[in-house]
Amino acid sequence: MTAPRYIPGMPGAILLICDHASNAVPPDIDLGIAPDMFGKHIAIDLGSAALTEALAEALDAPAILASASRLVIDLNRPVDSPGLIPLVSDGHPIPGNVDADRADRIARLYVPYHEAIASAIAVQRPVLLAAIHSFTPQLESVGGPLRPWEIGILSNNDRRAAEIALSLLTAQGLVTGDNEPYSGRLLNATLDRHGEANGIASLSIEIRNDLIADAGDVARWAMILAPILAEIRNRLASNGGLAT
Repeated sequence: MTAPRYIPGMPGAILLICDHASNAVPPDIDLGIAPDMFGKHIAIDLGSAALTEALAEALDAPAILASASRLVIDLNRPVDSPGLIPLVSDGHPIPGNVDADRADRIARLYVPYHEAIASAIAVQRPVLLAAIHSFTPQLESVGGPLRPWEIGILSNNDRRAAEIALSLLTAQGLVTGDNEPYSGRLLNATLDRHGEANGIASLSIEIRNDLIADAGDVARWAMILAPILAEIRNRLASNGGLAT
């Protein structure tokens, strides 16, 4: 339960990461929420694990997938972030987190996940880190506007991979957000730590979760994204890490 899931693949090219792949909760933790909450986007990035698996197969790329729900601990947050162990998510209170043993959850779940990524990078030195996420079409708590994007590309200061991806996706006529539906300048902790800090090009791919709701949808997006990720890898490798 504490160890992330690792999918082996060809080293030295692309490393896939899925921070919110699981809605599992350790048996000794009670979040105090209704069972149906675990099928919502607050507990898991719906469809992200299946898409990561499909891309790993298509690209023969290694992948690291989280083993616990983001409601237990959000692995895509800095360790000192107030949102690391959420008390409320999209308007839903998480009462079991009020008195959570923060140090225990960090040691059991956060540290093994990030150590696994760091170890894979040290051994493989990938050209590209690609984090796979999904987003809900509309937030529940604010009854906000529908999110029109089919896919969003998130990045922080390192825009090398993002610029290539945005060009290739928009060329296919896809409704593509640049740091939408939220900004990678604010929510990019995993890639900031393992990508930018190591000088490795990276991007976060956000798919609207109603578009990867079944196996056919996942297969379609894998067919779209695998060649794009391969092209990004090839351009970065042939230009010494510089986007063209």
